[in-house]
Amino acid sequence: MDTKKIGAFIAMNRKKKGYTQEQLAEKLGVTNKTISRWENGHYMPDLSLLEPLSKELDITLNELLAGEEIVLFVTPNFSANCS
Repeated sequence: MDTKKIGAFIAMNRKKKGYTQEQLAEKLGVTNKTISRWENGHYMPDLSLLEPLSKELDITLNELLAGEEIVLFVTPNFSANCS
């Protein structure tokens, strides 16, 4: 796991939501120093905070752990009955 990449992703999504570190910390029940440590890649969020953090930032758990947006492409099914 790339903690720097994940931290930068947390910071980017926090800013997208318009939250300060303090506001996000309050919502999650941690300190703003903890948020700072995550965003700087010094620490990872506790396992119990991964789901609330991803929900608060409107990202998936997979995206949070990958440290990047995951875009899924759906291809249309053209094998429908053509008769």
